[in-house]
Amino acid sequence: MSFEPQFPNLFAPEQGALPIGEPQPATEKQVRYAQTIALRTGATIPRRAAADRAALSRWIDAHKPKAPSGKFANYPSSKQVAFAERIARIKRREIPHECFRDKVMMSKWIDGNKPR
Repeated sequence: MSFEPQFPNLFAPEQGALPIGEPQPATEKQVRYAQTIALRTGATIPRRAAADRAALSRWIDAHKPKAPSGKFANYPSSKQVAFAERIARIKRREIPHECFRDKVMMSKWIDGNKPR
């Protein structure tokens, strides 16, 4: 028994996804970040992308710098370590040594010890 008696072809694959309303304009933060990427890479931002939030997001994803890779790619950043050390001083706690070798562990330690 099929459940399509009243609305045949309602979920037909050829229908595709339809946009819901007008595209939203890009945010100021999005535009600034895209301009920074464009200056560093020499790429140009298409006009259509600058006016549409989703299109600009796709452009940013395609042109943003790749994540670092290599021996130290999993180490926490200097800002992350400094923030964790500041929390440790406030809370009078030690940061586990493993956290200095893994940015995910450092992030979890920070989230668990942030002053509220």
